[in-house]
Amino acid sequence: MKNPSSGPSRRQVLAAAAAVAAVPVVGAAPAYAGSSKTKSWDLTLLGTSDIHGNVYNWDYYKDKEYDDSAHNDVGVAKLATLVNQIRAERGDKATLVLDAGDTIQGTPLATYYAKQEPITSTGETHPMARSMNVIDYDAVTLGNHEFNYGLPLLDLWIRQLGFPALAANAVDAATGQPAYQPYVIKKVSLGEDAPTLRVGILGLTNPGVAIWDRGNVEGKLEFRDMVATALKWVPIMRARGADIVLVSAHGGDSGKSSYGPELPNENPAALIAQQVPDIDAILFGHAHNEVVQRFVTNDITGEEVLLSEPSKWGQRLTRMDFTLTRERGVWRVTSKRSTMLNTNTVVEDPAVLDAVRAQHNKTVAYVNQVVAQSVVELSAAESRYKDTPILDYINKVQTDTVVAALSSTQYAILPVLSIAAPFSRTAVFPAGDVKIKDVAGLYIYDNTLEAVLISGAEVRAYLEYSAKYFRTLAAGAPVDPETINDPAVPDYNYDTLSGVDYDIDISKPIGQRITKLTHAGSDTPVADGDQFVIAVNNYRRSGGGNFPGIVKTQVYNEQKEIRQLLIDWAQAKGSINPAEFFQPNWRLVREGVPVF
Repeated sequence: MKNPSSGPSRRQVLAAAAAVAAVPVVGAAPAYAGSSKTKSWDLTLLGTSDIHGNVYNWDYYKDKEYDDSAHNDVGVAKLATLVNQIRAERGDKATLVLDAGDTIQGTPLATYYAKQEPITSTGETHPMARSMNVIDYDAVTLGNHEFNYGLPLLDLWIRQLGFPALAANAVDAATGQPAYQPYVIKKVSLGEDAPTLRVGILGLTNPGVAIWDRGNVEGKLEFRDMVATALKWVPIMRARGADIVLVSAHGGDSGKSSYGPELPNENPAALIAQQVPDIDAILFGHAHNEVVQRFVTNDITGEEVLLSEPSKWGQRLTRMDFTLTRERGVWRVTSKRSTMLNTNTVVEDPAVLDAVRAQHNKTVAYVNQVVAQSVVELSAAESRYKDTPILDYINKVQTDTVVAALSSTQYAILPVLSIAAPFSRTAVFPAGDVKIKDVAGLYIYDNTLEAVLISGAEVRAYLEYSAKYFRTLAAGAPVDPETINDPAVPDYNYDTLSGVDYDIDISKPIGQRITKLTHAGSDTPVADGDQFVIAVNNYRRSGGGNFPGIVKTQVYNEQKEIRQLLIDWAQAKGSINPAEFFQPNWRLVREGVPVF
């Protein structure tokens, strides 16, 4: 598959990677290191990651300036101010700016230009291209969420960027050749009296794309191991003149994966540093953590590799500083360190705001459209540990959609179950006007609805797997709702089911917690051989979260976005009344006694 957005053709990809090295960066004046009088120069790398569609410091779900309990700010406009300050501070000294991916998904702004007015239909420049082009990045790595809206939109967004988009381990399924530009070598001027420094930048995307966006990439792209890919390309980059090598990787540093062993490691940043020689530093993302500075010793060379991860949404900016000397014609990094800058210390850059203002305003107007009236306030605050009407609203819409679609099929006689996860702890449908922003705040992901067949035994296994979300708390022990869950399991990987009744005994060990499982509204136990249809989102059905018994052929898949189904249902009804959909069917217990 030829991808015009990736720049070079398959036959030209290696030559082109060297050719793009001809882009100069402003040089740094020489300095002297200590009393040795050895001449040294410095290079600064600024890094962002997991911006997730945030340009303005704005919360579209609350329709006001973004704020959280730590008073973080978000957005490219804030990042731009920090970048501009550092560039001004450094003057003519060399400064590079990289992003480690997950850029075009995550806010109503990003969704609007992928779904409501997709750039593939209008030809309009994507707001993330507009804003990032103002900063003038040197390269961006593709994150897994870049693939959420399909390859045509991704390809167009890449073409709209004024800098390379990298993903060395994403290859054409037919040819095995890179589908996107693997790396770039930047020629950096360090001053009139210094030879040019060649900075190699390798981009690595996340192998989980093969699961999470299977519908968009299956048969078209393959996603190879990030460590093995780095082992392949770093020597090539060095052979083609890279004096130092930086890796921009969309994968965390934990060494663990949220999916099973069938795909390469999801979070291998530290493993790359440990196992791949000749890397100087790694900017990484994906895990949404703030890692200011971490050094990992390479097993082969004994050299220390610098790693940093700048949190999420534009809340932080990584700054890496390198000191270099040149000895016998070879550049050497003599010191390196990283610090973290908080975007809540600066105002938004007016050039970025101006570039995206019209798109921001259009999105604000869209999300403030009223879709229905809610009879009472519905809150998701307790949805993690109590059966709440607001999650049952999701399950009701999903169930109705699947039941209607299968009504004239062989599956019409089967009970339909549905899953919903507490994506947001702050989502609220206010009494009275419910707007699109309220629905979007409840269902924050761009998932589509699917359905598969599931047996009674698989239902029990699924619920047991989901129940590992909770800590084990003995009967009589105090219960704090804020700490009731295992923090290693994210909220989006805790599913509740409608269509069956069940108890979760959190005093029992993981795997033995489903102490009651009956057919809805009855005392009839669910037998292992019973058959159901279960409504799920595409992320879960494709293997996201590694839930058992769910990765199988769909009996329903019309590519309908769940958020839009929620909006359509409310608009059709005109009102949201819990009496129409709230059916308490699960509870937390200890030795049969309800926890709440």
